[in-house]
Amino acid sequence: MSHYKSDFLVIGSGIAGLSFALKAAKHGSVHIINKGASSESNSAWAQGGVSSVLEPELRSDNDSTKLHLQDTINAGAGLCDEINAQHLIEQGEKCIENLIEWGVQFDKNSEGKYDLGQEGGHQKRRILHAKDSTGKIIIDALLQAARSHPNITFYASHCAIDLVQADKINPSLKPKILGAYVLEEATGEVHIFSSQRVILATGGCGKAYLYTTNPDSATGDGLAMASRAGASISNMEFIQFHPTCFYNPAAQAAPERSLLISEALRGEGAKIINSQGQDFVQAEHPLGALAPRDIVAQAIDKEIKRTGAACVYLDARSMTQPINERFPFIYETLLKYGINATKDLIPVVPAAHYQCGGITASVNGQSSLENLYALGECACTGLHGANRLASNSLLEGVAMAQLAIESMTQQKQELIEDSLFEQIQPWKHGNRTQADEKVIIYHNWDEIRRLMADYVSIVRTDNRLERALRRINNLKDEVKEFYWGNRIDRDVIELRNLIQVSELIIKSAMQRKESRGLHFTLSYPQTDDIKFKKPTYL
Repeated sequence: MSHYKSDFLVIGSGIAGLSFALKAAKHGSVHIINKGASSESNSAWAQGGVSSVLEPELRSDNDSTKLHLQDTINAGAGLCDEINAQHLIEQGEKCIENLIEWGVQFDKNSEGKYDLGQEGGHQKRRILHAKDSTGKIIIDALLQAARSHPNITFYASHCAIDLVQADKINPSLKPKILGAYVLEEATGEVHIFSSQRVILATGGCGKAYLYTTNPDSATGDGLAMASRAGASISNMEFIQFHPTCFYNPAAQAAPERSLLISEALRGEGAKIINSQGQDFVQAEHPLGALAPRDIVAQAIDKEIKRTGAACVYLDARSMTQPINERFPFIYETLLKYGINATKDLIPVVPAAHYQCGGITASVNGQSSLENLYALGECACTGLHGANRLASNSLLEGVAMAQLAIESMTQQKQELIEDSLFEQIQPWKHGNRTQADEKVIIYHNWDEIRRLMADYVSIVRTDNRLERALRRINNLKDEVKEFYWGNRIDRDVIELRNLIQVSELIIKSAMQRKESRGLHFTLSYPQTDDIKFKKPTYL
């Protein structure tokens, strides 16, 4: 076991974590913990882009932050924190400047202005993008900048297990987070990472569902660790399903990440139709395929259930700009599956995409626990409300990082003494996991994803939620046998976290006796502003 100390401990290497690290490195040492490769994050899979209102000379219409805020609030179905949302949106142009300084190159048109896209829920074209691989291009640039900084140290293939709590070391101390216990995957050793400030930037929890656009690492680790430490959690019932993910029948037998078909295609003229060629979404909302994601996903779910079809279709054959030019990654990937999107319809289904709730946090990332910050998707600032407006997530990650470091450097904080760090006890665990127990772990993982997809997805009922909670409680007991009785490995850590996060989603959904935004229940199909126009807290 080793004990690593730093001024800033960042768990996660997506856009929020890397943006913060680059800012914080000017003020002290930064350690970045990441499962797998440092480039593996939800941010890297983002296709659409970054929403931001630019200066008039850089755009071609009369957009404003006021209109951007209005679109965000409309999508959020009454649950956005308007003050926080305004504050974050107003950081937009500064965020874009930061990204460009770090080496990100966004697409421009023939006039030299940014080639802005439009997505569902946006009144204006305000999405900066780099073809259809915006997330990867941003992460590549940020990683290059971070790796060259002398104050930043990466610990790839390290998996955080739990947060270190001062009051667990000494009950007389007030609750404060001192760091984290972290598994080095290559050796099986558990190390202590202590820090003056602990920042969770671990992304979302898409792997709790059978179909997801998220990478394998999206198991809600930061959220689960914060919840176990006693942090306030809010709005976890609002899980956004991306309406258009490539339907791959092979994924039914071996669940795997679905290919996200960016909403930006619809902004460029692609239509959602059924097998008869009917634009059924138009009947649900006047904006049709460009309606907010919750409405489009529910319309597709309804159509699939009505017809018994396995999927619906995205028609990209008559887009304003050919798909192979504007969206080369999507086009080339679909070709591998035998679909030429310039000629063929694209089969699509909704899939778990984004976690709108999370660790309750201010715009500067401060959680309810001292010395613990949450940035990006794992945090809940109220920006997204009951439904995220497309492309606001990458903006939020950079904006929160900026506001967090400003707050930390402007406010005087009493430093944690080394003597307290030295009191942290080594991690204790049992013997190595037996080979046959791996089968049980994988079975439990598969079971979680299927029960969440069946009972806690786009359409819910009280009965389904109660069934899901009973089974999750059973799984909780089963995973304790692995967690406490055997040596820890990444599979067990992620299984434990998925169970914890699934429980949070279910319990939050059970509290909300109405339908709003991404939470739609047949037991309470109406919206109830009198009782439920407020966040859900756990």
